[in-house]
Amino acid sequence: MSIWLLGNQLSSTHGPVAQRQDEPVLLIESRAFARRHAYHPHKLIMVFSAMRHLRDELRSRGRTVHYYETETFGAGLEAHFQQHPDDELVMMEPSGYDAGPSLRSLVESHGGQLEIVNNELFLCSNDQFDEWADGEPPYRQEHFYRMMRRETGYLMDDGEPLGGEWNYDGDNQQFPGTEYEAPTPPRFEPDELTETVIEWVGDTFEGSYDTEPQGGAWAAPEPFFWPVTREEALSAVERFCEQRLVEFGPYQDAMVQEEWAMNHALLGAAINIGLVHPAEVIERVIEAAHESAAVPLNSVEGFVRQLLGWREFMRQVYRISMPELEEANQLDATEPLPEAYWTGETNMNCLSTVVDGVRARGYSHHIERLMILANFALIYGVEPKQLNDWFHAAYVDAHHWVTTPNVVEMGSFGAGIFATKPYASSANYVDKMSDHCADCRYYKTKTTGEGACPFNTFYWEFLGRNEEDLRSNHRMALVYSHWDNKDETERAEIFDRAEELREMAATGEL
Repeated sequence: MSIWLLGNQLSSTHGPVAQRQDEPVLLIESRAFARRHAYHPHKLIMVFSAMRHLRDELRSRGRTVHYYETETFGAGLEAHFQQHPDDELVMMEPSGYDAGPSLRSLVESHGGQLEIVNNELFLCSNDQFDEWADGEPPYRQEHFYRMMRRETGYLMDDGEPLGGEWNYDGDNQQFPGTEYEAPTPPRFEPDELTETVIEWVGDTFEGSYDTEPQGGAWAAPEPFFWPVTREEALSAVERFCEQRLVEFGPYQDAMVQEEWAMNHALLGAAINIGLVHPAEVIERVIEAAHESAAVPLNSVEGFVRQLLGWREFMRQVYRISMPELEEANQLDATEPLPEAYWTGETNMNCLSTVVDGVRARGYSHHIERLMILANFALIYGVEPKQLNDWFHAAYVDAHHWVTTPNVVEMGSFGAGIFATKPYASSANYVDKMSDHCADCRYYKTKTTGEGACPFNTFYWEFLGRNEEDLRSNHRMALVYSHWDNKDETERAEIFDRAEELREMAATGEL
C-alpha cells in the first residue's frame, strides 16, 4: 500500500503518512493541473517546491517515496502501476468538490484501488458540521464559531468565552495613521531546490495557460519568498507571535499603502497546503498570549476566529453547497471582470495599489480582498464566477474550496446561503480604513460628474439596479432610505456616470 499525498496535503504530522510510518508515499506533479488557470507563479513555485522538499525530507528519514513529474495525474498513475502493479492507494479526502470520486475512478481505470479516509488537516469533521447545521441554509458563521469554541475549548473559561464576549470585532477596526510602520514581514530565502523550481516554473508555465489573459498578467513579480517547508512555516508562526500578534487585532482591517502585510500572519498559504496544522497554529498563538501580557484578547480572539471560525466554515459550506455554489448568481450580474484586475492599470488608487500587490506577491490581506476587490466587482456588476476564477488564479493561498464561498457568496452575494446582505460600500469605507483616497485622481466626495469616485457612482447604481431584489432585506433599510431621498434627476445622473465609467473600463481608461 502507498499513501497518495496531493499538493495541498503536504503534512508529515497528520493523516495516513503519520499513522502508517512503514508505508511508501506517492506524490505526482501534474503540469496539466497547473495550467487549468493562469496561476500566479509564486503559487506554482510554492506548491511544487513544497512537494519536492517533502519528498526529500521523507527520503532522508528512510521513507520510500514514489515521485512522478508528468503531464497529468493519469500519466503519473500509469507510470506508478507499471512499476508497482499490485499497489493499493490510500489518501485523505480531497478538498475539491467531487475530487475524491474522480480520483478513485482514475486510479481504477489504471487497475488500482483507492481508499479515501478523513482529511485530518481541518478541525471540523463533515459529520460534526452536518449535525450542527441540521437542515437547510442560511447558515450562520457566528453560531458555528461558538460551537467550535465549545468543542475545542479554545479561549473558553469554565464553559464561557474568555473575557465574557465571543467576538471582539468592534475593537479591531482601527486605522493607525499614514505614518504607521508595521513589523517587517518574514521572507524565506530560496534554497537550491527552490531556485531550480523557480527556473522550471518560468520555463514551463509562463505564457502557456489554458485561460486568458496569458502569462504576461503576472509580469515581473517580486522574488519568491514564501515558506516551502514545515520548518520555515513554523518559523513564520513564531515571527507572527513575537512581532505581529500584539497589533494584529486593532489594525487587522486597516489598509496602508506602504504596508502590504500590516500585522497579518501570512500563514494561510502554508496552512492550506498542509505545512502546518491549524490547531498547532491556534494553540501557539494562545500560548504566546499567555506568555506576554502585551497581547490583547481582541488580537488573539480575532486570529482564532479567522482559523477556527471562518476557515472551517468556508470549507464546510463549500462541501455542502457545491456544485450549485460555483455558478450561483442571485443578482444576475453579467459584467465581465475589468482588465484592471489583471494589469493594475487604473486611476483608482485603491484598486491599482491592491492589484499591484497581488501581481507582485500573490497576496493581499482579507479586507483588501473583501472591501476593495470584491466590493468593487460587486457594485460594478461582475459575474461572480469570473471574479472567483481570478481570485483562484491570483492568490498564493487560494484553493477552489476557499475562494468559492468567500468570493461567490461573501463577496458577490451570489447565493444567500450564509451572507445576510451584500458587502457593498462607497468610498466612505475605503477612506475610513485606508490612506488610498488622499493620492487618488478621483474625488472621494463626488458621486456624479467628472472625477467622481467610481466607488460612489457604482454603489448607488448598484442599489438602484438591484432594488427589486434588495429593498425587502431588512439590513438594507437604512441605505434604501437614503436612495429614496435622491430625486429622478440625481438618479439619472448616477446611471449616466456609471455607463460612462464602464466604457472607460472597457477601453482601459478607468
